[in-house]
Amino acid sequence: MTSESSNFWKAYRFPIILITGIAIGCFLGAVMGEDALILKPLGDVFINAMFMVVVPLVFTTICSAVATMSSMERLGKVMRSMVLVFLVTGAIAAILMLVCVTIWPPAAGTTIRLEAAGEIQAFSTADQIVKAFTVEDFSMLLSRRAMLPLIIFTIFFGVCLQALGERGRRVGEGIQVVADAMLQMVKYLMYYAPIGLGAYFATLVGDYGPQLLGAYLRSMIVYHAATFGYFFVAFTVYAWISTSGKGVGTFWRYIMTPAITAFATGSSTATLPVNLEAARQIGIPKDISEVILPIGATAHMEGSCLSGILKIAFLFGIFQIPFTGIGTMATAVAVAVLSGVVLSGIPGGGLVGEMLIVSLYGFPPEAFPIIATIGFLVDPAATMVNASGDTCSSMLVARMVEGPDWFKG
Repeated sequence: MTSESSNFWKAYRFPIILITGIAIGCFLGAVMGEDALILKPLGDVFINAMFMVVVPLVFTTICSAVATMSSMERLGKVMRSMVLVFLVTGAIAAILMLVCVTIWPPAAGTTIRLEAAGEIQAFSTADQIVKAFTVEDFSMLLSRRAMLPLIIFTIFFGVCLQALGERGRRVGEGIQVVADAMLQMVKYLMYYAPIGLGAYFATLVGDYGPQLLGAYLRSMIVYHAATFGYFFVAFTVYAWISTSGKGVGTFWRYIMTPAITAFATGSSTATLPVNLEAARQIGIPKDISEVILPIGATAHMEGSCLSGILKIAFLFGIFQIPFTGIGTMATAVAVAVLSGVVLSGIPGGGLVGEMLIVSLYGFPPEAFPIIATIGFLVDPAATMVNASGDTCSSMLVARMVEGPDWFKG
């Protein structure tokens, strides 16, 4: 029994320490109220430090993975498998929430007095696509706010190195050393995580705690029940499928640290360094995880697909519009998946998807602050699913690319 307890502690001690730090932070936030804002600098230091390493980490990991990949054929197979997995898992998440909001309408019995949100610019799909995938100057790539353009540039650069043959491979191997150094930096930063995340959560609870109650309570219950159900059930199924049933325990052993980090920070991008380490411990091939995870942090958000359906159903209920019919529901799933793809991997990035929903459905401007509030309240759980789903997707892609025997245990 002592040996089993020791092994359990060794395997899960860091997630336990993280949870303890966050729990203490929540308690301090509840007790101190707005006075907990005095702890905000301690949390900001950790969040800023994680964001500091994201851009060089994304560039070096993707570039080295693409440049040193055995062949362009393998890269193409990885990318095709990734797109398929992202679309399918996003659609599954959206359909699950669609079932939940049909059975338990989130706006039932909810009365919200609408207030004008002020002038909101019309959402331009064409402009958004251009801005999402490109920047007008190279220097703009060196920012976490341009993750998709950075990823596209990095993949293109890696492909060009691949095309140079052995010379490009040598450069890729040198970049891999820099990637390893960045991951080592992340390991050191994580020693501060229990303090940083505890302080960060204390300020959130102290500042916004009262907003967690009231008119949105029913929606929060529906969302979190569906989300945590999806987190534990769907990810177990995905892990079982990807490893032929052999890697479920390994997946859950290593995914909890990224999941907790994502829940606390509300950022898939900030969780990326921790997720890459978890993928290494699970045994996912590097050239797969180092392509899928950075792209997934921006373009694969199952939690956002879940919340997209919730927001749409909530607005239909608030404006007394029947949320029924195959066409309505199919459109909702499509919009939810689309909004999950265009979201950026930073806190508050959900505002883009919320503007998309309001614009595409033709809701008045007053609808924007309603779902913006919902977006904020569901963000921790949504980000937890987003980040963890990227690791599951990497495992599924590994099976598709490497075959059913890729997992060594």
